[in-house]
Amino acid sequence: MLESVLGAINLGTIVLDHARRVVVWNRWMSQYSDLPAERVVGQDFFALFPDLNGKRIDSAVRQALRDNFPSVLSQTLHKAPFELFVNPAARAAGERMQQAVAVTPLEVPGMARHCLIQISDVSVAVHRERLLRDQALELRSQTFSDGLTGIANRRHFDVAMEKEMRRAKRSGTPLSLLMIDIDSFKPYNDHYGHQQGDDTLIKVAHALAAMLQRPADLIARYGGEEFAVILPEMTVEHSQALAEKMRERIAGLGIPHAKSELTGYVTVSIGLATHALEHPSDIAVLLGEADRALYMAKGAGRNRVVRFSAA
Repeated sequence: MLESVLGAINLGTIVLDHARRVVVWNRWMSQYSDLPAERVVGQDFFALFPDLNGKRIDSAVRQALRDNFPSVLSQTLHKAPFELFVNPAARAAGERMQQAVAVTPLEVPGMARHCLIQISDVSVAVHRERLLRDQALELRSQTFSDGLTGIANRRHFDVAMEKEMRRAKRSGTPLSLLMIDIDSFKPYNDHYGHQQGDDTLIKVAHALAAMLQRPADLIARYGGEEFAVILPEMTVEHSQALAEKMRERIAGLGIPHAKSELTGYVTVSIGLATHALEHPSDIAVLLGEADRALYMAKGAGRNRVVRFSAA
């Protein structure tokens, strides 16, 4: 009866005696370890599995036999201590079963203390957890990414802007903001159609994003054909030089624009404003200054960079 019960249990069951010899090795263990009970029973457990010697399972067994102390191995630190494989393909690939392991002392009447090791297959649960984590990351990515261009969206921009402004004020470092607008984009859309308009938005966004090399730099789609670029710890001079390169980069794409009054290809106008010790600001003020500079760039003929000046 006991053998039938142990064989029917859907988890690994190992019992060690006081000398750490295997006295029970159930059918589940034989199936997933590929070791029959007759080969294992009666053997020194840690002689059979020397790679477990000195590991957490070793100390857990010692604590159970000596101190009558039960243990549960952390799945985070000990994902697959036993060489168990869910199928031959996994064994060939060396992909161990994900395991939950519990070690429990056993008081046997008339005998020295024994130790029960229980092993559960948590591969499905781990896979489900990983899938949920990936889905959560994907959802977070969608929440903070623009659906069309793949760059940061307005929400992401607002969060990053607040964080970088706090950091700039705390550390006394500059913070520059670029507002970028595709010139004459409505006539472009009307002439070429919204599908081509979307394609151009994607090309412009990717070209601008590729020019940002520092981890903290951020480009976001601010709305419609307008983009915003956050440049932490960048002076107004360096920001203006980068903005000019961005303007040249978009012009260099050579995207035809039959409705452009000046160039015949797609261009951008850029407004620049900088928060600095000598010109302190807050988010609303900095946005307003960059927006006014952009408006001035448009009014001065487009396809240019204008830096906001309080003077």
